[in-house]
Amino acid sequence: MIESRIYKSLELFVLFVLIPVQLVLDWSIRGRLAIAILGFIYVIGVTLFIVKPKFVKLSKTVWSQFLKSTGVKFFIIALLGIIYVYYKIPDKLFYVVIEKPKVWLFFLGVYSLISVLPQEFLYRTFFFERYSELFLSKTLFIILNAGLFSLAHLFFANSLVMLLTFIGGLLFAYTYSKTNSVILVIIEHILYGCWLYTLGMGEMLGFPA
Repeated sequence: MIESRIYKSLELFVLFVLIPVQLVLDWSIRGRLAIAILGFIYVIGVTLFIVKPKFVKLSKTVWSQFLKSTGVKFFIIALLGIIYVYYKIPDKLFYVVIEKPKVWLFFLGVYSLISVLPQEFLYRTFFFERYSELFLSKTLFIILNAGLFSLAHLFFANSLVMLLTFIGGLLFAYTYSKTNSVILVIIEHILYGCWLYTLGMGEMLGFPA
């Protein structure tokens, strides 16, 4: 039963739509967090005992292609980010790095370990391995993954966060679909997320600065 298409479809809806949405509802914060934690524990259990993802050994060619493509994408994102912050909030440009270097370093470490790792485990490793067979169109699957990844950030109540996480979700989902490697996606996610914070967009994205 747990492997049936109907069960997986309902599971996807509960885990990736209902649970994120209930986080923004006006009721007990403990109850909301408890449901989210229980959902994550369920995902871990299904992953360990049913999905059982395999570690992908990456070739030098894959690494080379990844570094080149990520370099190009990062250059574009970095340039657009600098332009945006310079004209929108010029006083924040590289503010954290210059004025609060310890806070900046602390954030980079905490963000990478506590935020990026569980997100990529949930939205790439588990999501792709568990639900890819439900969709005939890979493009639709990637767009859905990005949309649900954005929905997970609904509690920020920030349209910019929703937009950026959707774009990021597209990039991460595409990388995972091409390489099947969560390691590469984690690197990509850390790179972009830490760069936005470094630029001075921390407060706008709901992070302390």
